[in-house]
Amino acid sequence: MLRNTFIHLPHIGLVTERRLWQKGVTNWRDVIDDKNEYAGQLQHIKHLLSLSEHKLRRHDVRFFVDRLRPDQHWRVFPEFRDECAYLDIETTGLGSPNDHITTISLFDGKNIHCYVHGKNLDQFKKDIKRYKLLITYNGKCFDVPFIEREFGIHLSQAHLDLRFILKSIGISGGLKSCEHQLGLTRGDLDGVDGYFAVLLWRDYQGGNKKALDTLLAYNIEDTVNLEKLMAYAYAKKLDDMPLDRELIISKPTTEKRKKQVKIPYKPDNSTIEKIKKKYY
Repeated sequence: MLRNTFIHLPHIGLVTERRLWQKGVTNWRDVIDDKNEYAGQLQHIKHLLSLSEHKLRRHDVRFFVDRLRPDQHWRVFPEFRDECAYLDIETTGLGSPNDHITTISLFDGKNIHCYVHGKNLDQFKKDIKRYKLLITYNGKCFDVPFIEREFGIHLSQAHLDLRFILKSIGISGGLKSCEHQLGLTRGDLDGVDGYFAVLLWRDYQGGNKKALDTLLAYNIEDTVNLEKLMAYAYAKKLDDMPLDRELIISKPTTEKRKKQVKIPYKPDNSTIEKIKKKYY
């Protein structure tokens, strides 16, 4: 889909892009190679499309994300899927000066990485550098600013926030609400939310090792489900595009994503019930 995109260029919006498609200019090569009789009138953007091809060959995702409005960031997904990290954090609160990160979960479509306060949290700063694209839910408002403040770093990666992408297809609310709207369930973790994650950390600090396992299982579920939500949103966006499906150029889904992801931690039902009974 990225190679069918023109709205990252100056003075081209969704309406103009649609007109280009209707005139048979459906991808960058139609203009660059003068494959369409209308392409001759588009000489002013030919060099910009050549630059776009160069940036894509260089895997420069930020070039495109910086030039697309947030609800159109979904277009870069298949081209950069193998270089993205689904990211979610849990904290002791909503961001007061005394709050800190408790756990971070990072999922790249194949591997799961977990970071825990007091154990290996600092390793996150090194590992996150491997990725060019971050995918979060509400991460632009919460996760990324929290991480940057706590670690004193700047996450320079391009960033797709699913909150905006899903809202553009009529799915809104918190992450769990979005999951439920798409029929995703969490089994033993249904009903566990951000506040519950705070309570799990407190229980772990009180000596309950199973509370940490439960917290990590919950945190990982967030990131694994982000990939499912992103894939759904992308497919839905394609279905709604005013462009014949056979004309859409997209990178094929890689084989590794056909395998079931195994979450290495299990929630402890007795811990969950104990916390529910005490606080809910």
